[in-house]
Amino acid sequence: MSTIPPQSTASKPVRASENFRAIDYVVFAAMLIISAFIGMYYAYKGVHKCHKDYLIAGRKLSGPPVALSLTASFMSAVTVLGTPAEVYRFGAMFGVFAISYVLMVVITAEVFLPIYYRLEITSAYEYLELRYNRYLRLTGTTMFMILTILYTGIVIYSPSLALNQVTGFQLWGSVIATGVVCTFYCTLGGLKAVVWTDVFQFTLMISGFLTVIIRTMIIKGGIGNVLKDARQGGRLRIWDFNPSPMQRHTFWTLIVGGTFTWLGIYGVNQSQVQRYLACKTRFHAKLALYLNLVGLWIVLSSAVMSGLSMYSVYKDCDPLTLGLVKAPDQLMPFLVLDILGDFPGIPGLFVAATYSGTLSTVSSSINALAAVTVEDLVKPYFGTLTEAQLAWISMGMNILFGGVCLGMAGLASLMGGLLQAALSIFGIVGGPLFGIFSLGILFPFGNAKGAFSGLISGFIVGMWVGTGSHFHRPPPHRTLPLPLSTAGCEKFNLTTAAPFTTLSTGPTPTRSHIHDNWYSVSYLYFSTLATLFTVIVGVIVSLSTGGLKQEVDRRLLFGKEELMSNYMYLKAKFGTPAEKIHPTEEENPE
Repeated sequence: MSTIPPQSTASKPVRASENFRAIDYVVFAAMLIISAFIGMYYAYKGVHKCHKDYLIAGRKLSGPPVALSLTASFMSAVTVLGTPAEVYRFGAMFGVFAISYVLMVVITAEVFLPIYYRLEITSAYEYLELRYNRYLRLTGTTMFMILTILYTGIVIYSPSLALNQVTGFQLWGSVIATGVVCTFYCTLGGLKAVVWTDVFQFTLMISGFLTVIIRTMIIKGGIGNVLKDARQGGRLRIWDFNPSPMQRHTFWTLIVGGTFTWLGIYGVNQSQVQRYLACKTRFHAKLALYLNLVGLWIVLSSAVMSGLSMYSVYKDCDPLTLGLVKAPDQLMPFLVLDILGDFPGIPGLFVAATYSGTLSTVSSSINALAAVTVEDLVKPYFGTLTEAQLAWISMGMNILFGGVCLGMAGLASLMGGLLQAALSIFGIVGGPLFGIFSLGILFPFGNAKGAFSGLISGFIVGMWVGTGSHFHRPPPHRTLPLPLSTAGCEKFNLTTAAPFTTLSTGPTPTRSHIHDNWYSVSYLYFSTLATLFTVIVGVIVSLSTGGLKQEVDRRLLFGKEELMSNYMYLKAKFGTPAEKIHPTEEENPE
């Protein structure tokens, strides 16, 4: 039975796993079966006959499904579990990320995407060889593979652990099922299967959020009461213009740090770039990115509203303080089973939504790992292989990396909070990669020596601050957690020794200067620091090693033609009949 009576302002949490029924397992299994059938369908369609069809869908995809796939790939279980818990504990300031998404999409669509598209590459890291040399291409590929395997381990293991400890859902059973199903449909159906399962899984993710939001509104008597509770609890304070880089979340860390972090994903990460390159024209690739922006806003607003709903339910009886859940990532599944346990199948829908996020990310990662392996490590050294042989090798790589990612899942238990751990990894490793791409695209004098020096410098700086902050956590006056109360739990005989309200700040132990400053830098600035060090060192070394004397193919650089491309396309599309005689490359991609 549900433990929250209508109009109640506090919950009486019970053992949530008592509400998880056989029908919930059926709903979860149905999600896995549908995902597997999508892969079987595209295997039947014959995508494995040509490795280009297999890895980039023959460059025939249109914008809308790719847009949903882009959204689902990296707004996964990290968002379903991590973002509502973030809002519950720290407030809705996380929603300011919506602005950084705009900057990220515009820069990716107008600066990076046109260069990838006109080079007609399959691996993003092929650009590094064209711009610098083969060694930097191999270095970039290796860093991407390490980043992706680590991130995928977090995405597989952490949701499974959270759901296991709250619902009793089998931990390693769910981990193995996720990995096996992902590997199955990736191997059979290639990128087309990945994209269309992402569309299905995106729908499930949004359904899970909406179920929580609507049920909370019914319990609390409308959205007005939910927002009133959030306002009284300080959760609606979203504008903080403190310029200090030490404070975990401010307007500047979310906008500047968030933009750099997400550019490291959307701008140069193979998992995303591979989808742009699978679109049938550059116009459709840009359309996918801009439609993806709408998808990101929908997911972010749903996750933030779910966090505010969670606070409205538990504002007087915090299950985290009481020890009813062991980690913030477990709050969302606890809430679902607490308020939706009376509805057979609905908890299963939420679990399916969470694992849909996991599937979308893992499948994208496996497919991207297979692509860079074939394009960067196999084709350059085995040029006599046929298209069919390359396709079969790609399928084998999917199986291999599916197993590797499963093997890495256990390491995620050492990473701490799901949301911060995921974004920290992208900052530490993705920042230097983004830096050498930016050096090559924006600075004509950037050379291989500068790029390599910058890459090493940026990686060392990112690793230094990221590792230091992991072992020397920032004090509360840097992170600013908001108050959480247990005063209302006494109504249900669920009190601690004395009901209390947590404080957002308090006295902290004496720390050294480096601990209290360098290691307290916001985790969102990890990527910014790594990128800036990479570019600055790269510029200095390039200028001092003859970078101004080299000649660079203009196709590898950002120029005014990128800024004019949208105007020229629209002019050719909707201009005078005379102007339409010479259509643009988007209309004649071949």
